[in-house]
Amino acid sequence: MTILVNLIVTLGMLYVVPAGLRLIDPARLRTTARLWPLLAAPGALSLWLPRGAGAGTLAALYAIATVALALHAPVRLRRTRSLAPPEIAVLTALVTPGVAGAALVAERTGHRLFGFDLEILALTVPHFHFAGFTAALVAGLVCRAAAPGPWARWAAYSVPGGTLLVLAGYFVDDWAELAGAVVLTSGMWAVALLTWREIRPAARDRVTRALLAGSAAVLGITMLLALWWALGEASGLVHPTLTWMAATHGLGNALGFALCSVLAWRRLKENTS
Repeated sequence: MTILVNLIVTLGMLYVVPAGLRLIDPARLRTTARLWPLLAAPGALSLWLPRGAGAGTLAALYAIATVALALHAPVRLRRTRSLAPPEIAVLTALVTPGVAGAALVAERTGHRLFGFDLEILALTVPHFHFAGFTAALVAGLVCRAAAPGPWARWAAYSVPGGTLLVLAGYFVDDWAELAGAVVLTSGMWAVALLTWREIRPAARDRVTRALLAGSAAVLGITMLLALWWALGEASGLVHPTLTWMAATHGLGNALGFALCSVLAWRRLKENTS
């Protein structure tokens, strides 16, 4: 599982985040997006080193970059003075890599942050790169591009809200985490529905439509797995192991949803610019 999770996180750090930053604000975040692979390289390298001071130092360098990224959120809020649904999703995307950065430092130094097992901290890193950053970003993009309505607003509200509820569930109990998983899943399914019905048909070329279709279809399966796992953890019912979840839910969301979505939205932006 460790190798697979590390590969997923490396993809998120080095490509998905900088590509997503260009989608948020190509002008104001251009320099940050261009430099991000260099800023993220120490964090990616830390994944492949034994736990200890060396890996922790490299992880800390990446964590500093995520904190600097999070500071763009209040700057953007002050400039836009908007808490419209798409903006809430974008602000969430800017902040959540900071959670991943803190978890990475703790896991790489072998410190059980807030008492969490190192395995949970290791999985928190990809979760807040993909469910945190990418899912919130895509929810905001979909809400902005889709026809105004309850589905679009729910996607933009529930993906950030569900992500934060899952985080809160870490500190409460498994039932609270299940509630967060339900909200997050409903939001992701709303994103999938809107992508399939409204965003995909409007794409001009076949490749973009295929990427959008793939990202929407994958969510139907991966988020059902997330619900199964969360329900099993809370109730004691039979459910997938963390290793199996990383190989299915994690890999599917990273490649099938996040990567395909970012590639598709970059193509959409290029075609309309």
